[in-house]
Amino acid sequence: MKNQPTASFLTRRSFLHGTSLGAGTVLLAPLLQRLHAESAGAPAPRRFVFVVEGNGLNPDQIQPKTLARKRNAHSQNDADGLVDAPLAGHELPRALEPLAAFKDRLTIIQGLSGRVCGGGHSNNFGALGCYSAKKGPAGETIDCALAKAVPALFPRVGLGISDRPEHSILYNLSAWGPDKGAPTQCRPDLAYNELFGSVAQGAGREDFVARGNLLDFMVDDVKRVERTLPTAERERLGNYLAAFESMKHRHSRLNEIKNTLRTQAPVVTNKFRSEVETDRLDAGFDIGAAALIGGLTNVLVLASGCGDPYFSVRFHGLGISLDKHSIGHGKEYNGRPWDDLAITIRRFHFEQMARLAKKLQAIPEGRGTMLDNTVIVYLSDGAESHHSRCWEWPMVVLGNCGGRLKTAGRFLNFPRYGHAAHRTTANFYLTLLEAAGVRRDTFGQSDANLKDVKLKGPLPELLA
Repeated sequence: MKNQPTASFLTRRSFLHGTSLGAGTVLLAPLLQRLHAESAGAPAPRRFVFVVEGNGLNPDQIQPKTLARKRNAHSQNDADGLVDAPLAGHELPRALEPLAAFKDRLTIIQGLSGRVCGGGHSNNFGALGCYSAKKGPAGETIDCALAKAVPALFPRVGLGISDRPEHSILYNLSAWGPDKGAPTQCRPDLAYNELFGSVAQGAGREDFVARGNLLDFMVDDVKRVERTLPTAERERLGNYLAAFESMKHRHSRLNEIKNTLRTQAPVVTNKFRSEVETDRLDAGFDIGAAALIGGLTNVLVLASGCGDPYFSVRFHGLGISLDKHSIGHGKEYNGRPWDDLAITIRRFHFEQMARLAKKLQAIPEGRGTMLDNTVIVYLSDGAESHHSRCWEWPMVVLGNCGGRLKTAGRFLNFPRYGHAAHRTTANFYLTLLEAAGVRRDTFGQSDANLKDVKLKGPLPELLA
């Protein structure tokens, strides 16, 4: 049963509402806007989170042992019909155990394919875009498409880790369109300054102020030059001006909402500057949670060692110094077999996912909590194996996006590749778009080998 609003929450909401009105000229913080919208009966915002881990996901690692799954001689899905079973009464596999508290909100999805992506060590932008990305982003990815549907101060926030601590910003997973990659920030300290710089202390605050002064200069300078140019050149320069003004506006808004951000920004610790992979990813989840709770974004991507050639991550914080590329090739470490190492690392990611879910569950929203209006999707950029061919793309889904999805304790296994009832990752992404209020028939590139398969539209099995 969903939580009812508490008296203390109503009192806090009334106080914030009165304070904002008294300020008069101060723009409302995203969080205040959300609370006021609730007071007026407006629906809560829909939020989408993607946790993407590199190096492939063996379907067996998220398969309950007591739920049979038909496989062929090549260990591929061989189901001849849709399997839709409740998770109740079935123990979660070891990797998924951290999500046991959310079992009634969980759906394990097996059997979707993504053959158009090509496979290999990583499908790069194709994992979220449903296309071959061997030459870079060929179109928008689902997170960016959703960001357009559920706009916020930061349309999307991308955080993650790579195989090297010195990496700052990578373009490895998300895209706004063809050849328009969206960034993954791999430095937690820099991500913190970007999102919460208005309430940062010391150098973080100085960087934030300096960035604002620079944007003022850039906008004024561009405007001055613009007046001296012919019409055609002025229009071209106007495109740059719009980008600068957008950054300046966002920077100004962050200044105006700093009191709200101060209550949501995570406490900066040494893990924000750590070279230990688990620390950096842990910090990324903290920052991402704060960005969602503070109303800065409605779309969050957390990428762990995604994209080629960034997948050879070592998880020293888990006592594993062997890189994930070697683990993917079946190598042992300290007497531990590859699958034990892989499950240990995967379990850590699900622990982070559970921690994020608990934070959202603790924030009242409407007649429930923020978690009630959020969906968190876990998958790998490498599909079903380290050297994938994308016959399958296992996923774990937590949350129902405000009741728009049927994800309450289910196991779904779609029919084998080529079967008339087979479905692809594109169908799943169209389902998320439908949940966001956007109706589309196609997403990404269509699989030409599935001529007799319904490739258009969302998955009715998942729509409420």
